[in-house]
Amino acid sequence: MKRQRNESSEVWPRMTRRAVLLGTAQIGLMGVLGWRMKQLQVDQADEFKLLAEENRVNMRLIPPARGLIFDRNGVPLATNEPVYRIVIVREAAGEPREALARLAAVMPLEPEAIDRTLEEMDRVASFVPVTVKDRVSWDDVARVTANAPALPGITAEVGLSRHYPHGPDTAHVVGYVGPVSDYDLSLMEDPDPLFQIPKFQFGKTGVEAKLEDQLRGKAGAQRIEVNSVGRVMRELSRDEGDKGTDVQLTIDAGLQAFVEARLAGESAACVVIDCASGDLLAVGNAPSFDPNLFVRGISVADWTALNENIYRPLAAKAVQGAYPPGSTFKIVTGLAALEAGVIDPEETVWCGGYTEVSGTKFHCWKSGGHGNVNFNDSLKYSCDCYYYEVGQRVGIDAIAAMAKRLGVGIRHNVPMSAVAEGVAPDRAWKTAQYDDDWRVGDTVNASIGQGYVLASPLQLAVMVARVATGREVIPRLVKTIAGVEQPSGAGASLGINENSLRRARASMFDVVNHERGTAHKSRIATDGMEMAGKTGTSQVRRITPEERARGVTSNADLPWNRRDHALWVDFAPYNNPRVAVAVVVEHGSGGSTAAAPIGRDVTLQALYGTFPPLEAYPSDARDTAAAMQERVRAIMEGRPLPTEAGPEGSRA
Repeated sequence: MKRQRNESSEVWPRMTRRAVLLGTAQIGLMGVLGWRMKQLQVDQADEFKLLAEENRVNMRLIPPARGLIFDRNGVPLATNEPVYRIVIVREAAGEPREALARLAAVMPLEPEAIDRTLEEMDRVASFVPVTVKDRVSWDDVARVTANAPALPGITAEVGLSRHYPHGPDTAHVVGYVGPVSDYDLSLMEDPDPLFQIPKFQFGKTGVEAKLEDQLRGKAGAQRIEVNSVGRVMRELSRDEGDKGTDVQLTIDAGLQAFVEARLAGESAACVVIDCASGDLLAVGNAPSFDPNLFVRGISVADWTALNENIYRPLAAKAVQGAYPPGSTFKIVTGLAALEAGVIDPEETVWCGGYTEVSGTKFHCWKSGGHGNVNFNDSLKYSCDCYYYEVGQRVGIDAIAAMAKRLGVGIRHNVPMSAVAEGVAPDRAWKTAQYDDDWRVGDTVNASIGQGYVLASPLQLAVMVARVATGREVIPRLVKTIAGVEQPSGAGASLGINENSLRRARASMFDVVNHERGTAHKSRIATDGMEMAGKTGTSQVRRITPEERARGVTSNADLPWNRRDHALWVDFAPYNNPRVAVAVVVEHGSGGSTAAAPIGRDVTLQALYGTFPPLEAYPSDARDTAAAMQERVRAIMEGRPLPTEAGPEGSRA
């Protein structure tokens, strides 16, 4: 008995401790359950009440604000403007066609818009909002909002759309944005999730396309709660993402507008480059187009009008166009010969109107010939026969090497669409291109910028800037990205003998300022601002011996697309080069009559920074200059044009 009492006394404390621990655990568990019940039933009652009504939480991407584009002076070239749009989310709207039919009963909705929306909804995830109609009026927004209970999954929202305040003036440089297409997506290895959003604006051409990654920004995210019929109940969280990076171009908006207005009525291009920095101050193309048409959705009629225009307004001729440079290329041939030491600048070559090579006559533009001409005369009078001889002496490989040294036959790295490489042909090029040997006749043609030689206006502007400075000037279109200055295009020395460059510059000066120079009528009269330049006229058709025998047909008597191209290059001021200019007028007939006057006007505008005084023009050209300025002002200000007779083009 004593033993049993001892065992009981030992077991009882152990049982008591266990009971206490178990009771404590039970009390703790009941406390936690009670706290949780209070949280669910009291603190979160409203939230779970909504969830009890089959609410769901959706994630939506928030498109970031696209980076802005400015000119060199901070003038906006591409901005974002708020617009209203109607969107539909398939998973919340129910049967899509019925939902759109209900919407059409509330606001105007074309059948084409319904079909397009249904197609887009089939291509994207069910939670991705699809734009039914963009740029709607406030009245439409009010109707949709007022009828929200009857339109589940359909909402009105405000977004940002691209706008180009300068319209056609900067269309080819800045480019434009448009909806991401299946073709665009097929070209991307890892598409940004933003591209799943229908009608998301994506850079299509120009700077908008080339700097898309910087301008686009990073997507944000929105968590929203919707009820069983798809109506948005509240926003749970929102991350705006990162705005796109702002970009500043080297373009001067004022000069760009002048160039576009000065080229109006022509199929032409003009490039203005800063000799000190390589900055592209203007890149003009005519005719142009309004890029806002593409952002808003271009109509069939507008697209057809642009696409079928023989002047090709959609082409960025300044960088895409590849033209025979004609006599402007004589600068290249002449420098190649001077550097190779195959000519003495004072040595003369006889020009009797043609040169015979291997039984073929190669004609000078002046049928009667120029007589004995030296290096200076050859550029001043633009004598072809001189370069037929010099080209054979120096050879095509040396000419091609000099062309590339001066920027011709090189694809310059500027962020614009389809930048042309041009052609600076040599023996190896012809073998690779045509599996054929180079012939002496090819050299003769190339020596005057004909035959296989092709150059863009951008390349010609770079060429003359390099001649003017003796440096490897590199064209620069982007000045800053996110406020960070981009590398200068001033370039290092070309390594060309300075005496050779002086000879070329002096001859170019006489082209403009000597009374017998081919561009004397387009000189600048202001002391200290004189320019040096070179005219060019390039054939686009072959003149047969039979036609020469009966008399070459005048350009004025030919169809427009059979006339010669007119070209011009210059730099100014002569003693302190600040700007270089290149002009190409498609089928303009004569470099001295069609292209040089444009080049002079643009050069003066660039030097003065505004409309120059009429005293900057020769006295006999001031009336014409006054009329030109009034016409350009009218175009820039959107006023009716004054009536005036257009100049006739002729070969020079």
